[in-house]
Amino acid sequence: MKNELKLTVPVVANIFLGKIKAWNDPAIAKLNPEMKLPELPIHVLHRADGKGSNYILSDYLAKVSPEFLATAGRGESPKWPVGQAFQRSQDLVAKLRNTPGAIGYTELNLAAGAGIRFASIKNAAGEFIKPSTKSIDAASSSGGKMTHDFRISLTNAPGKNSYPISSFTWLYVPAVAKDPARGRAVADYLKWVYTSGQRIAQDEGYATLPEDVLAKVAAKAATVR
Repeated sequence: MKNELKLTVPVVANIFLGKIKAWNDPAIAKLNPEMKLPELPIHVLHRADGKGSNYILSDYLAKVSPEFLATAGRGESPKWPVGQAFQRSQDLVAKLRNTPGAIGYTELNLAAGAGIRFASIKNAAGEFIKPSTKSIDAASSSGGKMTHDFRISLTNAPGKNSYPISSFTWLYVPAVAKDPARGRAVADYLKWVYTSGQRIAQDEGYATLPEDVLAKVAAKAATVR
């Protein structure tokens, strides 16, 4: 598939539900009339139970596909009806890279570093968007209001340029450490994360945090002892 493959939520949901089994399925062909799709079985790859990336994808699909929500559910351990499970992202990426017809999901930087090709996914604004630090930045900037305890879902975020399967990563730390020295070290680390660490994150293929989120993180990090 040399051209840009386009997929929608219903199509992605039906692939992970095992209802769409081949790449030349009429539902995929309708979205990609300019492409000669191969008569190739789809090999679904997913993470093992208890993974955050499972929650992100299932949250996205469950928001738009009632059938996916009813069948697989939303969470870190969806009831995948088809596919091969992987404990480690690196193993999933290796299998994805070496298996014709495979589809899977993982962190942007891992997939990009391995030369994995991306599909363009139709977002809430009706635009087909590929994953990139810019399209994830767009989703994080338009994803809505974050609660006082930092809860927010960025999947299917509004915005013309938003990649619809985006998420923040959370770091849980005790507000008061048993060892004061460790508490200070954690506070210093958090300060580095939301200052110098942002530049390194971008170089490593991660999106940076929006200014309003950085301000919230800085305020909360200042309370860590």
